[in-house]
Amino acid sequence: MHVPSILVVDDEPMISGMLEKVLKRKHYNVKIADSGKLALESLHDGEFDLVITDVYLPDYNGMEILRKAKQADPSTGVIVITAHSSVESAVEAMKVGAYDYLTKGFSLDEIELTVEKFFKYQRLVKENELLRSELGSRYGIENIIGNSPEMQNVFEIVEMVAPSNATVLIQGASGTGKELIAKALHQKSHRRDRPLVKTNCAAIPEGLVESELFGHEKGAFTGALRTTKGRFEMADGGTLLLDEISEITPNLQAKLLRVLQEKEFERVGNPESVRVDVRIIATTNSEVPDEIAKGNFREDLYYRLNVVPIHLPSLKERREDIPLLVEHFFEKYTAENKRSIDGIEQSALDQLMQYDWPGNVRELENTVERAVVICRDKHIGPQHIYFGSNGRKFVAAGKRPPSDNPNDLQSEATTLRAMEKQLILKTLSEENNNRTRSAKKLGISVRTLRNKLQEYRREDDRDEP
Repeated sequence: MHVPSILVVDDEPMISGMLEKVLKRKHYNVKIADSGKLALESLHDGEFDLVITDVYLPDYNGMEILRKAKQADPSTGVIVITAHSSVESAVEAMKVGAYDYLTKGFSLDEIELTVEKFFKYQRLVKENELLRSELGSRYGIENIIGNSPEMQNVFEIVEMVAPSNATVLIQGASGTGKELIAKALHQKSHRRDRPLVKTNCAAIPEGLVESELFGHEKGAFTGALRTTKGRFEMADGGTLLLDEISEITPNLQAKLLRVLQEKEFERVGNPESVRVDVRIIATTNSEVPDEIAKGNFREDLYYRLNVVPIHLPSLKERREDIPLLVEHFFEKYTAENKRSIDGIEQSALDQLMQYDWPGNVRELENTVERAVVICRDKHIGPQHIYFGSNGRKFVAAGKRPPSDNPNDLQSEATTLRAMEKQLILKTLSEENNNRTRSAKKLGISVRTLRNKLQEYRREDDRDEP
């Protein structure tokens, strides 16, 4: 465990001795320097989390100690103390980077509290930096999987465009990863420290879209009990992600166009304009030119949004990425579900490669998760692969269809829960209803097996006429 180290710089033995005693009592590592020269030597030779320095020293001004400490390590905190307090010196110290400024005559409780507050502040700063680093790692392009030429082209565009303020339109079928690309654009931009606000245009009731985007005043409509900021104001300084932009109404499209052009809007119920600095990233799974031809989408808004277009290919268009994605999801869900599965058989991977994936990466992820959950063997094989939301088997050309044996997992098992039930009942049948052996084979406790069977009996009782 790291014990914070503090350098105390003061030429008065009584002050430095008192500070040393108080700080050591709180289990800090403390070093005393009775001159500016010794303080600078100490800063050169060692690292300190905090420096407490007098302003007036025999050989140096404490402001110089402050500057040198911050130059050596910007994260080092500095508390300045002096017997001659003035507003000017306090302001100067804070401008140079002091954490706090105390006048001699401070109480022991005051110095203890100030030091404690600094280290609490320092911990929060480090935690914030770690969180930002994790966010950057999670949404960095290097962690969006794809070695295919199509995805490498997408990554190249993201790297070029992210630092700019240009509006981006991400187009692609559902499940291709549009939101991941939007988050990577934000995380790699200079706006990363400001909010990324997401709005699913298709999920907001038509009558509330304008209020959601632009906000409203108290009393603007029935139920408007207080003034509320919209998504544009919430994203000020950051990025606004307009998901499924093609779903907004023509009337709202005109208002959105104005915001893009003039960087201002009015809240519902207030004629005063509100100015914002927001970068727009929009996504759609529709062919917008087709919607324009049908009269459903404004052409001028499309050109405003489509400054930088990014097209995400379907999984069918980049089959060479399937093994990488399968490996990623396999590792993710074996860890999450605490499963000991050695790998995936080549025959199962061949099935995954042959399927056309209408649900794209999202469907592939669901399929791998389902296989991990139901597999009770050392490897995932073709018998564990079920495709689509209805959990049906996929039969490639020339392949044998699924077995009609009632002991096999049936294609009629349309949900993960139904397949789990079939697997449990099948295992009990194989083990002659011996629950201990069945639970061991299934990799669950006897208690869990008993609870599952009770659930199934209750469900069967409810289904009886």
